Amino acid sequence: SGEADPPRDRPGRMVGRREALVARPDLAGVWDAADALFPVRVTRSWWDRTDPSDPDDPLALQVLPDPSELVEAEGDLDDPVGELARSPVPWVVRKHADRVLLLVTKRCHLYCRYCFRRTHAPGDALDPSPEAWDAALAHAAASGATEAILSGGDPLAVRDEVLWDAIARLRAGTIRWVRVHTRAPITAPDRVTAAFARGLAERGPAWVVVHVNHARELAPDVDAALDRLRAAGLPVLAQTVLLRGVNDDADTLAALFEALVLRGIKPYYLHHPDAVTGNARFRVGPTEGLGLWEAVRTRVSGIALPRYVVDPPDGTGKVDVASWLARPGA
Repeated sequence: SGEADPPRDRPGRMVGRREALVARPDLAGVWDAADALFPVRVTRSWWDRTDPSDPDDPLALQVLPDPSELVEAEGDLDDPVGELARSPVPWVVRKHADRVLLLVTKRCHLYCRYCFRRTHAPGDALDPSPEAWDAALAHAAASGATEAILSGGDPLAVRDEVLWDAIARLRAGTIRWVRVHTRAPITAPDRVTAAFARGLAERGPAWVVVHVNHARELAPDVDAALDRLRAAGLPVLAQTVLLRGVNDDADTLAALFEALVLRGIKPYYLHHPDAVTGNARFRVGPTEGLGLWEAVRTRVSGIALPRYVVDPPDGTGKVDVASWLARPGA
């Protein structure tokens, strides 16, 4: 299979505030204040996988607001991975000589409450102006980098034609391949059409890196979206964020990584949670996280084991947590 597009209505159908609060009336007092800081947006596909009445449901925890988002916490940072100082032009981040990252949009189909870019949203433009996007693409194409990473937001929150135009302009310069970082196959699987998958493959070499945190996210409509990517010949990797209350135990992580391998997807990164303002409830200490990773390492195949990395606030780029802990002052 993998060729037919899904017989559903528009991608990313939303669950309304009223419906969500029927399941979680305790959130009525925090919903609007949290939404003003960082949008509360949940797709129908995701909602159908959750048990929202369970306050400990790992899928509901990722998307529903919490009072802790409204108070400051120790360690809060507005730019936890040091992107602002590494942005030579708007909508571009450059941490490495061989790679350049483009923020295609700040929009997502669904907003994860732990998002390390959650402080970028309020009051900012959600999309680059045509002039700013032209400048971003021109800079990236002439940067000398060989890889372009399309990120966001979610790059699949824009039309296919915008992505195809961007890839063509990048490939006219020094860029030799692209990497697309997206959560859409998981949060809005209908967005991943067979036409999109074929179009991206035709503009390859292209790699897709999906963001998935729990095996329960891999519902049948998600599997169909992942099948469409793989049927087009696209290599698919996965990245996961270590999150308190969601996946901070070895059994849960091992189950996820093995489920991905069974689907032909290589677990690529396990990210240490970034300490962005508003996500303190999700944070796990690095020593605890390394212990979890070591426990997973003893029970899964090497192809099912991702690197456990941290993206430090100095903007120098990802490093293995074990190496980071060995640094003076870490």
